[in-house]
Amino acid sequence: MLKEIVHYLIKNHISIATMESCTGGLLASSITDVPDASTIFKFGAVTYSTEYKIKMGVSKEVIDTYTVYSKEVAVEMAKVISWYADSDLGVGITGRLTSNLDEEKSVDLCIYDKRSDEVYTVHIDLYKNTRMENKVEVLEEFIKLFNSTIK
Repeated sequence: MLKEIVHYLIKNHISIATMESCTGGLLASSITDVPDASTIFKFGAVTYSTEYKIKMGVSKEVIDTYTVYSKEVAVEMAKVISWYADSDLGVGITGRLTSNLDEEKSVDLCIYDKRSDEVYTVHIDLYKNTRMENKVEVLEEFIKLFNSTIK
């Protein structure tokens, strides 16, 4: 549960920042729903457009080489936001949440731990019917990734 993660971060004085695209800030919003999250949540950016990913520091060359929906871009997003916000952890989320049932829906999620310079990623294939259901699935995958790598 995300509440437990926020309490873990608070207890261990670990700060976090997020750069989200397709989830539109759901992770940042969910973190800040927890009381006292302000002690560990440094910054949240919703960089829905490629232009603003680049303005925030994501490499245009990485986007051009791998596509804006790639794991490599999620890693860049996580690193950039961690350095930008001077946070211990950075989270990058990018992908496709199309509402067309025939199109592939998938997201790449990355947690960057600046303290150890470690990168943790997961590719998520999504099958829910609505964008919101898929966003919630990404949030659940963040919780799993965090619990299996950081905690």
